[in-house]
Amino acid sequence: MNNILEEDYQRIADMLNVEVATLKAVQEVETGGRGGFFAPGKPAILFEGHIFWNQLKRKGIDPEKFVAGNENVLYPKWERKWYLGGIKEYDRLEKAKEIDVDAAECSASWGMFQIMGFNYKQCGCKSVTDFVENMCKSEKAQLECFAQFIQSNHMEVYLQRKDWAGFARRYNGPGYEQNRYDEKLEHAYNKYCR
Repeated sequence: MNNILEEDYQRIADMLNVEVATLKAVQEVETGGRGGFFAPGKPAILFEGHIFWNQLKRKGIDPEKFVAGNENVLYPKWERKWYLGGIKEYDRLEKAKEIDVDAAECSASWGMFQIMGFNYKQCGCKSVTDFVENMCKSEKAQLECFAQFIQSNHMEVYLQRKDWAGFARRYNGPGYEQNRYDEKLEHAYNKYCR
């Protein structure tokens, strides 16, 4: 499960031309430093019901037809109140998978770096199933998916410059300021530089 070594971080840092401290900072902010797994075979996830709503629509499925009884996994706008946190997020994921497996897996953020499943292609995976299998393998596989994702989206430049706001805007979305992602990244980076 946790087979990530310092040399794995160094290899990815060299590939992205960034400091190891930047990678560790992103990982700490994304999972609170807890790592990539809740339990063996259960990568850290956070299920997003508003994303699931959109993923179903993209597949031509009307989400309105499935809301009754699924209010905690299917809603049109982001709401924190439905989060269960930790391993209990799998209860929500499994409930969503009863409606549509691929859309459900695309609607969770996965692993040490909390990459949304719908980004599977940018992580070098053929399908969301392939992506989830990679997330389940090891933290090393999660780190490699993160590196692919960063390169695919040309985000390494923001890490190279320590442009925390620029990185957070692209990685966490326009609401990054509300959650102070940029400040948290800078703080974590400074900790790992010591």
